[in-house]
Amino acid sequence: MDVNSPVEPDIGDDDFAAEATLRPVPRANDADRHVGLRIRERRIMLGLSQQQLAQMIGVTYQQAHKYERGLNRISAGRLFEIAQVLGVPISWFFEGMRPAGISLEMSPRQRMCLELARNFALIDNEKHQEALSQMARALAHGESGSA
Repeated sequence: MDVNSPVEPDIGDDDFAAEATLRPVPRANDADRHVGLRIRERRIMLGLSQQQLAQMIGVTYQQAHKYERGLNRISAGRLFEIAQVLGVPISWFFEGMRPAGISLEMSPRQRMCLELARNFALIDNEKHQEALSQMARALAHGESGSA
């Protein structure tokens, strides 16, 4: 046997086969993508940029981007930290997830609500925020028929 040639496992080696099946390559899955979407949704609701979120949780912008896209898995400790920074319980990231791990796409209404929340958070004038809030309340009660 040549010393420089790679060692190939014996096909009949049960220990090797068992070990190989016990260590699957960790890859992001639908649940990771769903959690990433929820992180993005909450970040936008708070009016934070990806760069700001990255700094708050101590990772690079690229890593935060990969978390949001569901390309990289998030450890339990990191998810706990993200939940604290974003002011939500950990369970919030899993809301709306189907049992098979498939998340639903955002509806146009959900996108509009996110955009509204993002723009509201960008208003610096507290009086303007209050006026907008009162207007939304008035419109909501006017359309439901109750005053």
